[in-house]
Amino acid sequence: MKINAATKIIGRKVILVPYSKHHVEKYHYWMKSEELQKLTASEPLTLEEEYEMQKSWREDEDKCTFIVLDKTRFERDENELESMIGDTNIFIVDQHDNIGEIEIMIAEKSARGKRFGWEAVILMMLYGIDYINLKTYEAKISFANKASIEMFKKLMFEEYSRSETFQEVTFRKHVTDTWIEWLNSQSKYNIQSY
Repeated sequence: MKINAATKIIGRKVILVPYSKHHVEKYHYWMKSEELQKLTASEPLTLEEEYEMQKSWREDEDKCTFIVLDKTRFERDENELESMIGDTNIFIVDQHDNIGEIEIMIAEKSARGKRFGWEAVILMMLYGIDYINLKTYEAKISFANKASIEMFKKLMFEEYSRSETFQEVTFRKHVTDTWIEWLNSQSKYNIQSY
């Protein structure tokens, strides 16, 4: 999405930066992992296809993606590639009703269980509310991804549907003032130019 092409979101533990060409090779390396493919219900792509996907996420008006950086590591080394730990996305599934599908992936095993994903997804949802005008969020999660299921329940999402065919559950959360206030209590963010 062009709206976030020059946007950096700084939280307490993570920094979100636009998914750019220089991130693609590391992202492609992550997605060779069968574990990540299973958890994210993804198919492996060639490097060329991954570059096309990055371009699509950058230019399409129904997609918004950021790379998640470990803030402490980035502030120490100032190296985005070394600080990359995952990504977070919004896909606009219904422009009329302002519904966005939210996704989070912490690819680096050493970064899991440290609440990086928690903060990244909260920052992304706040961004979606403030800058994309989203009114409802959906999260489609593989039955096998117990950690994500638990996280979205803690984020006050409720089960909306299940697909035995795709082995995934869809959670939904309608945006309310009370929920926005709660999200802001969980993490503060600062928007800067990238």
